[in-house]
Amino acid sequence: MKVIISASELASDLAGARPPTLLDVRWQLTTAKTAGAAPFDGRAEYAAGHIPGAVFVDLDADLADPPGRAGRHPLPGTGRFGAAMRAAGVCADRPVVVYDGGQCWAAARAWWMLRWTGHPDVRVLDGGLAAWDGPVSSGTEEAVPGDFRPVPGALRLLDADGAAALARTGVLLDARAGERYRGEVEPIDPVGGHVPGAVSAPTGENVAASGHFLPAAELAQRFTALGVAEGKEVGVYCGSGVSAAHEVLALAIAGIPAALYAGSWSEWSADGSRPVAVGPDPQ
Repeated sequence: MKVIISASELASDLAGARPPTLLDVRWQLTTAKTAGAAPFDGRAEYAAGHIPGAVFVDLDADLADPPGRAGRHPLPGTGRFGAAMRAAGVCADRPVVVYDGGQCWAAARAWWMLRWTGHPDVRVLDGGLAAWDGPVSSGTEEAVPGDFRPVPGALRLLDADGAAALARTGVLLDARAGERYRGEVEPIDPVGGHVPGAVSAPTGENVAASGHFLPAAELAQRFTALGVAEGKEVGVYCGSGVSAAHEVLALAIAGIPAALYAGSWSEWSADGSRPVAVGPDPQ
């Protein structure tokens, strides 16, 4: 099953007899360095210009619960998530395409959430809105309510203990920037470093300079070099379970199934009893 779609393919599908449901999930990570700046307003960005027919989905409100010991972006309750998706027009038997401003982190989170809860046909716009050269609309759009009823479990989900075990028995990838993995800097969470046994695999290396995902063969080579092999279980985490979804998406492009540790480092580091590794070595 295809998990990404090009801008030209999307334009063709939108012009067809049964266009996909289109979700705009623009979002931006706020770090300590940018905390003094005006907060990013994805809804305002959407209203200023979006792909015609797209409905805005708020990552913090619709794709996550409030921050807590389960992390900075805990998975939302199934009922609330389902209500948000139905309000956005998502139907069980209609394809969905999700996009964001171009980084594809937020879009990948929406892709993962919908796939995890059983939607059979969800794709991410490769390159995001930055890749779209067609018409744009301003203002907001009201969706015809959908009928999607989420049933979690279609993709594998890890908790902290599962991530720790997978780091010993399979391949646990850390999708954050290398300096955060090594513990040299930590702009958001209270402790720097990584889950012992995890392998550094920065999300930025999944894409080309254009912002588009690398071809499947190149992604497969990348993950093989990181220790991924047939018969080994693969898991991914990041800071709060957002960019890790991007890595799970990249692995899916390469034909490699992977589990998501949704709580990620923000959950792991909140528990002082859990071990922390620093430096370039996984252990």
